[in-house]
Amino acid sequence: MSNDSSLHEPDRRWLIAVAWLWVGAPFAYGVYELVQKATQLFNG
Repeated sequence: MSNDSSLHEPDRRWLIAVAWLWVGAPFAYGVYELVQKATQLFNG
């Protein structure tokens, strides 16, 4: 018998992907807004 524990654990790659999107999307939007406002600040 193999002692492979991956046979009993559910595949959670989709959960990890959703979690990265949940955090990454607002972060990317915030960086985009920061660059926009910094450009306005320094260019007048």
